[in-house]
Amino acid sequence: MSDTSSDNSSDNSSEDKAGRGAERRRFPDISSRAYEHPADRSALVALRKLSGFDTVFKALSGLLPERSLRLLFLSDSVRVSDQQFQHLHAMLLDACYILDLPKVPPMYVTQDPQPNAMCIGLDEPIIVVTTGLVELLDEEEMRAVVGHEVGHALSGHAVYRTILLFLTNFALKIAWIPLGNIAVMAIVTALREWFRKSELSADRAGLLVGQDLRASMRGLMKIAGGNHLHEMNVDAFLAQAEEYEAGGDLRDSVLKILNVLPRTHPFTTVRAAELKKWAESRDYQRILDGHYPRRAEDKDTSVSDSFRESASHYAETVRSSKDPLMGLVRDIAGGASDLGGRLRDAFGGGPGPAPKDGPGGPGKGPEDTPGEPRP
Repeated sequence: MSDTSSDNSSDNSSEDKAGRGAERRRFPDISSRAYEHPADRSALVALRKLSGFDTVFKALSGLLPERSLRLLFLSDSVRVSDQQFQHLHAMLLDACYILDLPKVPPMYVTQDPQPNAMCIGLDEPIIVVTTGLVELLDEEEMRAVVGHEVGHALSGHAVYRTILLFLTNFALKIAWIPLGNIAVMAIVTALREWFRKSELSADRAGLLVGQDLRASMRGLMKIAGGNHLHEMNVDAFLAQAEEYEAGGDLRDSVLKILNVLPRTHPFTTVRAAELKKWAESRDYQRILDGHYPRRAEDKDTSVSDSFRESASHYAETVRSSKDPLMGLVRDIAGGASDLGGRLRDAFGGGPGPAPKDGPGGPGKGPEDTPGEPRP
């Protein structure tokens, strides 16, 4: 696909685009709908259709320490530029060029040994990466991370973070009201699920920028296990995700749910498996071939169609999942017989002895005599 579109903005026009993304495909006017997870996409489409929601959430963001964070990073971190962290600056420009982001967001490196990155802000998003992350990842792994954060900016995912922070703070203030707190925390739980899906969307954006699946896999593996790449293996790491999904019984399925509920990010092995699955899909190949939704079409997107796609995705997840709980859900939906036995087996109780009806009554057969073995 040739780069025939015009410059994005004055932020990009001052740079030599020929040296950025020269060996990777570019996606002019790409809509974030192209890479968003179905659950994430349906929620965003609905929000964009709400008249005045931008105004409301920008007002909410004023109640949060967003301006304070901007000042904090400006005063106590290093702003990426052509003079500071030049390699990160080149990656940022490259990511914005490939995803055709109209305005390059400011990016900061902050001193923190914990590998992390985030995109915050509603009006003007900013990207922050920690020194722990910069020191952990190589160039191509870092390129995927920068693309991940640019994907957050293009999708407008800061809305999630703003609502989530606001409601979490609000829940703490009304914790003394039992029913009120429960209601707010139910919404917070739903928003966390929404937020986790937005992370899967951003992982896809990172792959579109880097266009190197192995680099994306290595980056996720390093975030999970540290900078010991010679001791790790991508295929074995993905096998962990397979074992995590399929292993155990219903007790493990419940524990998985409880473990993930308080998290804003999916588990790292799960992210790797989900990204690999998407990279092997027809959707990804179509984007690389230049067939993707455009931003100019966003206003015409149907909310009902987006929710149907999301519902279809979850239904397919239940159908294809190897998780024991999802298997039980399939059986219930299909009217499985002996549900009690299925539950007993799934929770590890194991099957009981098969009853036999005979002259001695239920469970006894004529051959059940002391001292004689049973087949």
